[in-house]
Amino acid sequence: MADERTTVLHSWSVQADWNAPTVVGGQGARLQLADGSAILDMSSLAECSNLGHQHPKLVEAIRAQAQRLCFVSNAWGAQPRAELAEKLLARSGYEGGRVFFTLGGADANEHAVKIARLAARKPKGAVIARDRSYHGATHLAMALSGDARTQAQVDAAAFGVHHVPPPYAYRCPFGSVDAGDCGTRAAEAVADRIDALRADNVAAVLMEPDAGTNGIVAPDSYWPALRRATADRDVLLIADEVMSAFGRCGEWFAWQRHGEAGRPDLMTLAKGLTGAALPLGAVVLHRDVAARIEHEMLYTGLTYCGHPLACAAGVAALDAYADEQLIERSRVLGKHLFEEAQRLQARHPVIGDVRGGHGLFVVIELVADRTTRAPLAPWPQTPPALKALVDEAMAAGVSFATRGNLVLLAPPLVIEEAELADAMTLLDRLLARHFPHAPEART
Repeated sequence: MADERTTVLHSWSVQADWNAPTVVGGQGARLQLADGSAILDMSSLAECSNLGHQHPKLVEAIRAQAQRLCFVSNAWGAQPRAELAEKLLARSGYEGGRVFFTLGGADANEHAVKIARLAARKPKGAVIARDRSYHGATHLAMALSGDARTQAQVDAAAFGVHHVPPPYAYRCPFGSVDAGDCGTRAAEAVADRIDALRADNVAAVLMEPDAGTNGIVAPDSYWPALRRATADRDVLLIADEVMSAFGRCGEWFAWQRHGEAGRPDLMTLAKGLTGAALPLGAVVLHRDVAARIEHEMLYTGLTYCGHPLACAAGVAALDAYADEQLIERSRVLGKHLFEEAQRLQARHPVIGDVRGGHGLFVVIELVADRTTRAPLAPWPQTPPALKALVDEAMAAGVSFATRGNLVLLAPPLVIEEAELADAMTLLDRLLARHFPHAPEART
């Protein structure tokens, strides 16, 4: 079997250190490795395999579409593209709007900004995003992201991007000790920045409505207040739902938890859109935004935008979510997962905060001291003991995702309840072994 350690550049990796196992198959929430072992996937890989691995409906849809038509460019029509657009508009309640298909999440966010600027008649209009956010790793997406790892590689101001503090209630940048108040203040910070820049100069605000790999889960007060702030100033609101959509946060789209009070003007999608079976992203436009650009030339597009094979997988994915009631299942299992994480918090002093739980997405933040909330390691560094925990879990057949001081629990929506329970039992045991008491803070 070919070994890619010396031939492939791997993303977000030091190449000399990369030594991951080779995956040869999968079923449900488990990955099959080349050595014959199986790994329980507690992160849906990059929070995208919401339907698990090798879901039969996705495999069959791709096979059937390949037999009919593998590719036609976006300049031509394709039946699965039209069908997927209709389903997305219907599921989101954006009837009368339009869908622009992309290759993934980063270019969905880039295209959303381009479309927003076109619709606002502000070709160089400012875009407001937030610190400690993630919107992709292309240059504009890095500019949009408030990501300490990549800030030195890009000049956000050159892209017209301005950042505001996040709704991080556990470490509220506004000094609030109340989560709801912190969320409101974070929304007010956006309003203040729009006012400082003057609304006529601001094209859009782009934010994650719920989950993100940054580990920040906004208080429920945040998104409706943000929607009011942008609407009052006639600034378009873009919801980056790349990770939070398709059941991950207990709804088809995370903003729907707030009803019409949370409806954005545009939203970006990827990851769970095809259950990661094939690369695909999308920008969904409200009908009012679509109407603004109906007679404008759209100077954008990539060769594979709206690829028929990927769109066929998207149609099958949306059908699977609905037919198998996975959105509702995520909501129920997410509540159980959150409660179990809280029980771990009661037993392990190293757990400072547990958040999420609207769906199968729970964040566990580890600390050196609960009273002071001192981190184990400066963000975004990962403490050595947490790395050791992850390695031991992998040896035991479970893959946990971490970032910085965070454990990110985001298993496929199809995970069996017994599998979920086994993974949390393992995590309990490993926390006791690697964090017998809260270590001293590292500065």
